[in-house]
Amino acid sequence: MKQTRYGMVVTTSRSMAEAEAAISESLASEGFGILSEIDVAATLKQKLGVDRAPYKILGACNPLLAYRGLEAEEDLGLLLPCNVVVYVKGDKTVVAALEPQLMADVTDNPELQDIATEARGRLQKALARLEA
Repeated sequence: MKQTRYGMVVTTSRSMAEAEAAISESLASEGFGILSEIDVAATLKQKLGVDRAPYKILGACNPLLAYRGLEAEEDLGLLLPCNVVVYVKGDKTVVAALEPQLMADVTDNPELQDIATEARGRLQKALARLEA
């Protein structure tokens, strides 16, 4: 797993459909559900007539962590859900998740540190399953 400044990234040889199904299942095992799905490539094609490689944004939410976060910081909803992206790059599929620590850092609310740490651990476990 590669760590970037704002996310955690894995690359797999699975097809995009296989990777999307695998990350959805893996996220579910960590208590996350998919609240939204944005097909960026299809939207760009429809709205702009632009062709691009497949790219989806999955809005993942762990209800317990979201509840705890919203109790600590009412406006945290502006930063939710945890986005997970799935896209094709060359002959590989990339799956990446937003670094939850960013949400805690933006709010400057110390109560969110433990929640961000737990969310990060759960997202890392979900992504790591795609590497196996």
